[in-house]
Amino acid sequence: MNQLPNDIFQRWGHSFEEDTGDITVYRPAEYEFPRARGRAGIEFKPDGTFIDWAIGPADASRGINGHWQMEDPGRVRVSFEGNVRPSRVLDILQCDAGILRVRQQPASS
Repeated sequence: MNQLPNDIFQRWGHSFEEDTGDITVYRPAEYEFPRARGRAGIEFKPDGTFIDWAIGPADASRGINGHWQMEDPGRVRVSFEGNVRPSRVLDILQCDAGILRVRQQPASS
């Protein structure tokens, strides 16, 4: 995978109920998730924009802007404006219209 699959370009909600070990699972934002007190997520845009959707006050989502770039096939580096969040690397393990599975790790300098 030398580029990101088209299915990745959407807002994804963290389906923490499906996480296993070091694998994080996301579903499309419109997925019918079980009830939860807020739900974090991520969003990839084709122009290189990345949004980390965090759970804010009153369980509402707030977006933290960043950027993504391909590092290796199937591997994306995510960085944030003003270093508001540490950079990280996402290994894309599975991506289609209904599910995104990634392994996250801190980005080395």
